[in-house]
Formats: sequence, C-alpha cells, structure tokens
Amino acid sequence: MTIRLEQQNKAVHLVATNDDGNQAHLDGSEAIGGEGKGFRPMQMLLVGLGACTSMDIISVLNKQKQEMDSYHVHVQGLRTSEGIPAVFEHIHVLFKVNGPVLEAKLARAIFLSMTKYCSVTRMLQGTAKITSAYILNDCEEVPVATVGPEHLVPKTED
Repeated sequence: MTIRLEQQNKAVHLVATNDDGNQAHLDGSEAIGGEGKGFRPMQMLLVGLGACTSMDIISVLNKQKQEMDSYHVHVQGLRTSEGIPAVFEHIHVLFKVNGPVLEAKLARAIFLSMTKYCSVTRMLQGTAKITSAYILNDCEEVPVATVGPEHLVPKTED
C-alpha cells in the first residue's frame, strides 16, 4: 500500500493519491498557512476510523440479512490540550441506523468491529479511549463498547 502526496501551493495544501488513483485533499490550519482546501491530517484519522468500522458493520449486517434504510456515523475526537504532539485522548463513534434492523444484531456488529475487526481502532486504542454507541430508529443513544489504553479507561471501584 502506497500513498503519494503532492504539494498544491506554496503552503500546506496537499493532494494524496492511492494505488488506485483515488485522491483526497489535505490542508493545514490557518495558523500554519492552510487555506481550508482539504481535510487536516488528524481529521483524516477520524475519517479512517469511521470508514473502517462502517465497512465491518455493514458487512456483518448484510451477512445477517439486516437491511438498513439509512446509515450515518459521527466520529468526534478530543485532543490533548497540553504540548505537542496533540494526540487524541478520547474518540466517540456514534452510529445512527434506521430501518428494520434487529437491535441485538446491530449492537453485536458494532461490538465486533470495535473490539476485534477494525484495524484503525486497534491502531488508535494505544493512545486514545474510544467509545461507541448507536441510535436505532431515532430512539435513545445506547453505549456499546469502550477500548483504549488501561490508564484512560475509567476505573471501577471494587
């Protein structure tokens, strides 16, 4: 797997191209000369996480013949406020699904992705607490799984 990046201006606007010729624009914040012409690198990490878990979940639900009317994912990342690099310390992934999907099958698909299948989750859980939840058919948010380094996961009192 190879990604090529090419500078597009005299600042930090880049175009990334993958082996298949697909492209994504990246840019930095105004503070470093960015012009808002693409995703920032840390945003791309959240895109990767949302896409990776989505591919797992959609595949699992399709195998279980669970048909969705709509599927949306919201990925929110909170970065450390002290020092550089400012890594993610908490990421929340919220899956919004509508349709005749069995709740237990949706919860299981999310759990499997977050704890077993998603390579991006595995990469990020070394530095960030990652929580996941779903909203099925516009009902309430239901938590599913939390992964991450032990020191970031809230301790329960015995």
